[in-house]
Amino acid sequence: MASQIYLNLPVKDLDRSVDFFEKLGYSFNPDFTNEQGACMVVSDNICVMLLTEAFFQTFTRKPVHDATTATEAIVCLSMDSSNAVDAIVAKAVAAGARTHFDASDQGFMYGHGFEDLDGHLWEFVHMKPDAVPNC
Repeated sequence: MASQIYLNLPVKDLDRSVDFFEKLGYSFNPDFTNEQGACMVVSDNICVMLLTEAFFQTFTRKPVHDATTATEAIVCLSMDSSNAVDAIVAKAVAAGARTHFDASDQGFMYGHGFEDLDGHLWEFVHMKPDAVPNC
């Protein structure tokens, strides 16, 4: 079974994207960062590779879509509390993102999200510990 996740996302302007995610509190691993891509550390086992569109294209024969016009995936990360969810969305909006839906409280789960500078959708959720079993 896999023990780590490396999500690869194409970005139009690498420096702008790194600056945006640093404003949200994320750090970058310099060992896996250069002018073609940056390794954003989400947790000990999750990294997001922000790759220039040209470099991203070298990993696929399919066209790279413009995430501002088409949705290919939604990145969803769990948080420790609903306040933490609201805090990261507020930081993202202050850094230039926009929300794509209002916050949602479904009783067992609270969620909210944003569209980053390249149009990628990010959702953050807080699951009540006793509400649902682990995935």
